[in-house]
Amino acid sequence: MKPRGWGERLNLGALVVRISVVMANDELDDRARDVLRAVVQEFITTGDPVGSNQLTRKGEFEVSPATMRNVLAELEELGFLEKPHTSAGRVPTDQGFRFFVDTLVQLKEPSARDRELIETGLVGSSLEERLQDAGKVLHTLSQHAGVVLIPRPSGVTFSRIEFVRLRDDRVLAILVATTGQVQNKLISLDAPISAAHLAEAANYLNDFFKQSLSVEDVRGRILQELETERAQYDELASRALKLGAAATDVSSTERVVIEGTGTFLDQREFAEDVKRMRTLFKALDEKHQLLSLLDRVQRTREMQIFIGAESEFSAQGDVSLIASPYGTGDVVVGTVGVIGPTRMNYQRVIPLVNFTAQVLSRVLTSTEG
Repeated sequence: MKPRGWGERLNLGALVVRISVVMANDELDDRARDVLRAVVQEFITTGDPVGSNQLTRKGEFEVSPATMRNVLAELEELGFLEKPHTSAGRVPTDQGFRFFVDTLVQLKEPSARDRELIETGLVGSSLEERLQDAGKVLHTLSQHAGVVLIPRPSGVTFSRIEFVRLRDDRVLAILVATTGQVQNKLISLDAPISAAHLAEAANYLNDFFKQSLSVEDVRGRILQELETERAQYDELASRALKLGAAATDVSSTERVVIEGTGTFLDQREFAEDVKRMRTLFKALDEKHQLLSLLDRVQRTREMQIFIGAESEFSAQGDVSLIASPYGTGDVVVGTVGVIGPTRMNYQRVIPLVNFTAQVLSRVLTSTEG
């Protein structure tokens, strides 16, 4: 199993990394590739710089420590490794992780146990609860933060509309999506309206929703209809259309659910660097940079992996995002993923994210059907 293409990168630095990876693909011999793989895997496991003696003692390479030092020096010169301290071993750079993910990582389907936990973990009664469950399951299985982009109401296909009279001047509009998602909108009225008239208005508007349109398209049809001669002379039609216009004026801001941000406190690179931790948690709290990345994944319709400084979200580096889109049929409605340190276990997390997106898509499709 190999991840699909990851689409466009976010900045010039990321483009340079990508070009360097492509060039190095022809430059590295098998030994250098194996050594780079071993360094990345060891660093993912321990978080400590990796030295030549450490690699030769493992018995994986039948070379002398001197030869190993030469290979490590070559990988450092190519930009795949760096020395955090003068006398320390080496650690992978963002470019090293990128080459590992694009070329060296060996992916397998999630284990039967992991698949069962994902499939049975989405137990919420509503779509939003199931999406939150997806974030929780990914957090539990990956031990990193699970993240879910909940579909924006304006992009969802709604099946019907209902009105509930609260007071003489207040009505609650209830939009029910084909996926089961419910969007409520409180409407203030210029004049009182009876429950019977609200029912008539809902029946009138539901003809628009039977056409399997997004709420944005329904709103466009309603606004067009409001301009017709019929709306000017038919009191019922005019009242219903005005209610429909108000009800479909929903916010287009997508919501991001993050589960398990506390796991970063367990990672040494963050726990020992207060500034880096504050920067990360500020970005997680403000969410606009993360939202931009998740929206990019949704638009490209493919799994994407952003490593370290490749994304604006990780201003301080050392953070990676693995995300995959989910939806129904050919319609992508959201994104699900994992945020963790750059030294996360990509071999395990990539298949988990991919499978969770597949399960979410099946849930949406079955609900819609």
